[in-house]
Amino acid sequence: MSRSRTRTALVTGGNRGIGLETCRQLVAAGHDVVLAARDAARGREAARRLKSDGGRVRVEELDVTSRDSVTACAARLADAGVDVDVLVNNAGVYPTDSFFSLDEATMREALDVHLMGAFHTGQAFVPAMVRRGWGRVVNVSSGLGALTDNVPSPPAYGVSKAALNALTLVMSAAAGPRVKVNAVCPGWVRTDMGGSWAPTGVEKGADTVVWLARLDDSGPTGGFFRNRRRIAW
Repeated sequence: MSRSRTRTALVTGGNRGIGLETCRQLVAAGHDVVLAARDAARGREAARRLKSDGGRVRVEELDVTSRDSVTACAARLADAGVDVDVLVNNAGVYPTDSFFSLDEATMREALDVHLMGAFHTGQAFVPAMVRRGWGRVVNVSSGLGALTDNVPSPPAYGVSKAALNALTLVMSAAAGPRVKVNAVCPGWVRTDMGGSWAPTGVEKGADTVVWLARLDDSGPTGGFFRNRRRIAW
């Protein structure tokens, strides 16, 4: 890929929280951004704030749980001549049901968003990165999905994030060394999902996401990071 071309980052769930702050930081760093949101109207409203700061932002309606939606988004971008160089799989849900009160629909939703969403986008956008010989994929995960220190919890959330961590390793091996694929735990962040009492601000929560999105060619792949440091799975 030419160093002179501005790199384009696609961020799922980009209309709020960590996703929106990731878009803001990437725009500030000079990237073009595709702000992908399930609700296009909310995506456009979020993008207006970024564009008012001079950012080059394109809004795409994208439901990561639907392969058809992901495929259609990829086709629209290809038709417009937009190459996705950086993929941030940020779309998320946070069900807190205990195991014995957890229903199947809630469990499937968590897996559909966190695991299958990254599976769909990875298959849609990473092959072109491999062909171009450069790419970055950041899967926004959670320490609540780590198997080393705790049982993944809450159950639907933790299990789906543990599955996303496993997918990170699989995708990294498939993509090869020139496409960096990593997972990140942003911490407990003050967002609509994390709650106003969370200890971490959204700027810090997005910092490691953006750092992984902008890794140089000697950077790591197939890792799990928090605060720019590798952590256990």
